[in-house]
Amino acid sequence: MCGRFSLLSTRETLEEEFQFEYSDEFPSRYNIAPGQEILAIISQNQHRAGKLFHWGLIPFWASDEKIGYKMINARAETLNEKSSFKHPLKKKRCIIPADGYFEWKREGKLKQPYRFVKKDGKPLAFAGLWEVWEKEGRRVESCTIITTKANEMAAEVHERMPVILTPEKQNIWLDQRMEDSLLLQSLLKPYESEKMEMYEVSTLVNSVKNESDEIIKPFNSK
Repeated sequence: MCGRFSLLSTRETLEEEFQFEYSDEFPSRYNIAPGQEILAIISQNQHRAGKLFHWGLIPFWASDEKIGYKMINARAETLNEKSSFKHPLKKKRCIIPADGYFEWKREGKLKQPYRFVKKDGKPLAFAGLWEVWEKEGRRVESCTIITTKANEMAAEVHERMPVILTPEKQNIWLDQRMEDSLLLQSLLKPYESEKMEMYEVSTLVNSVKNESDEIIKPFNSK
C-alpha cells in the first residue's frame, strides 16, 4: 500500500518536471497522510493542470463521504472490476507528485519505517484516480493512489508499492482521449528496482503530528 509520502520540491521544479500549470503556492510537506489535501495533476482540454484533492477517493454514488477513508489506495489489478474505480479509470486519471514515500517492515514486535526515493533525485509520479462527490450542497474532489506488486527491492519491506509512472507512461495516462481500460492497466507495473533506493528513517513518521526534516533523514536502528 501507500499510506504516507513527502513532497518538498518547489512549484517551479514540479512544473518543469511535469509540464503543468498551477497558480497557487503549496507548503513543503515531510509527512503527508490520508485525509489531507494533496497536489495532483490532471488533464483539462489536453493541457495539464495542478489541483488540490482530498486523499481518499469518494465515489460519486456514495451516500457518505466517510467511505474515502477506505479508498486511499486502489489495486491496479482490479481497477476495472470495482465500481468505485471503473468510471474514473476511463475518465478521471491523475498524477500525484512526491519526492519519496514511506513503508513499514515488521522486525519482531516492532515496525521499522523506510523511505523510498528515485536514485536520480527527481520527483516520483504516482498513478492516481480522482472523482467528484456532491451531496446536499457539499462538493468534495478526492483522489486515490494506485498500487501494484512490489519490485524486488521494495518487496524486502512490503508486498505492495505505489505505481510510479515514467514520462512516456505519464503522457498516455493523462491523455483524455484514451479509454482503453486494458491498455491503461498495462501501464501499471512495478517501477524498476535499479532506479530506486531505500533507507531506514525515524519512527517520528509514525505520527501525523510530526512534520520536520528529521522525518526524512537516514536513521540506523541497529
